[in-house]
Amino acid sequence: MKKPIRQRRDPSREPSYPVGEETTLLPFLLDNLKGKSRNNVKSLLTRRLVAVDGRPTTRYDTPLRPGQQVTILSSSAPQRQRLPFPILHEDAHLLVINKPAGLLSIATDSEKLRTAYHMVTDYVKARDIDQRVFVLHRLDRDTSGVLMFAKDPETKAAFQERWNEIILKRGYTAVAEGTPQPPQGRLHSYLLETSTHLVYSGDPGPGAQEAITNYAVTASRGPYSLLDISIETGRKNQIRVQLKDLGHPIAGDKQYGAHTNPLGRLCLHAGELSFRHPVTGRVTTFTAPTPREFLKLMG
Repeated sequence: MKKPIRQRRDPSREPSYPVGEETTLLPFLLDNLKGKSRNNVKSLLTRRLVAVDGRPTTRYDTPLRPGQQVTILSSSAPQRQRLPFPILHEDAHLLVINKPAGLLSIATDSEKLRTAYHMVTDYVKARDIDQRVFVLHRLDRDTSGVLMFAKDPETKAAFQERWNEIILKRGYTAVAEGTPQPPQGRLHSYLLETSTHLVYSGDPGPGAQEAITNYAVTASRGPYSLLDISIETGRKNQIRVQLKDLGHPIAGDKQYGAHTNPLGRLCLHAGELSFRHPVTGRVTTFTAPTPREFLKLMG
């Protein structure tokens, strides 16, 4: 192991360490921060309490060159982490956000970091490195709206074990092509999935999942209508598939039959989530306002 570089002693400044040879940040910190474990050092990085030449970083593999300066920032004030989307609610057990369209709920094989889950995890760990969040449900990448996470294993388990008992309503708003007739109805089908992950309606049987969606037309103008939707089941892509089957696909949903894309996004928004709080027992409702651009299409 390299001989550690001595810390510059200056009580008026935060601890600072000069870089003497090429290396990367994590081994440099382990060499110089005596008495701190690997987990301690990683915690400093996660909380953005390490700066290289004055710039905070969280990357363990940040390359270092001779002459650079590594500084340990003060943690006396709570570190504020901002999220790039609204927080609708946060308590000791739950965190609820208004997820924007275009953002994954969780990681995929091709995208690990730019997800709502990863961003929310960074947010809670900036205040408490031991805090975790747990996924309770998902929204498609191009669907905006209410997305909820648990903040402890017990709350997660309660939702997993009693989801149908706890959840009272999941409401959506959609802009559909054309105007469904009748203007309100109940869609009931059985959904299957191809090897390429395309969901479609088929016959009941092995592998098929029952899907039930209720809709009502609340406005219409020109080639589009605004639908108020509630789902009785939470199947993957069920609203998209069933509106396609109805002959009125969601605007912007090329995958499921849409011919137009007026807003450059899938026009589906999770506007309401109502449930009985598994800890307090109170009926709780979270809402995310209908996107203004949906309403503009209605005039």
